[in-house]
Amino acid sequence: MATAQLTASSISSRNVSSFEGLRPSAVQFPSVVRIGTLTQRSFRGLFVKAATVVAPKYTAIRPLGDRVLVKIKEAEEKTDGGILLPSTAQTKPQGGEVVAVGEGKSFGKSKIEISVQTGAQVVYSKYAGTEVEFNGAKHLILKDDDIVGILETEEIKDLKPLNDRVLIQVAQAEDKTAGGLLLTEATKEKPSIGTVIAVGPGPLDEEGNRKPLSVNPGNTVLYSKYAGNDFKGKDGSDYIALRVSDIMAVLS
Repeated sequence: MATAQLTASSISSRNVSSFEGLRPSAVQFPSVVRIGTLTQRSFRGLFVKAATVVAPKYTAIRPLGDRVLVKIKEAEEKTDGGILLPSTAQTKPQGGEVVAVGEGKSFGKSKIEISVQTGAQVVYSKYAGTEVEFNGAKHLILKDDDIVGILETEEIKDLKPLNDRVLIQVAQAEDKTAGGLLLTEATKEKPSIGTVIAVGPGPLDEEGNRKPLSVNPGNTVLYSKYAGNDFKGKDGSDYIALRVSDIMAVLS
């Protein structure tokens, strides 16, 4: 099988013009492309996000402001049926234990304390914070506002939302089309309707006071399709935790 070797010197401005006017379908590349003499400068925009390792000489991490240090819960190595999972199939955890908190956030002359305390078991947004490796364990430094809620049990329906977050039990997807055709799991449309299970205390205004949310437990709501964080309950039900601003309407 033929291969092609690309070097920085083989691609120049005089060669670029020869590709003008070609359609994508008219250009065929070999299945194997070997990249040769490329320098580190060639990959300046390519990086892999990894945890920052804190050297053993440092014995403590003290978050500042409204930041929180969370010890990440270890990923599940087995399924509920006892089957071992390879590392690539293990779900990235979204929860852990609070091990340190900052001094809080200032609103004018008022000081607002962090909404969680040391020792609390919390759930946080999927892509929030900065991961650090400290004392042989993975931790996450994130803002108080990135914490979705407090979860003291293993059941997501017991989540206590924080700030402007809302926990919703997602409505079941329709099994049939309007014409009566059965739908497979792959073709079922993800619902954007659900029942509010729990609500947070509300966001802070400019004076540091909590503003109550516009929805209540028991409300049936319509929310943005790609908002929030999805969870699967032990009973098989689907849940989503999102901000109240992602809720578009209350249905009745």
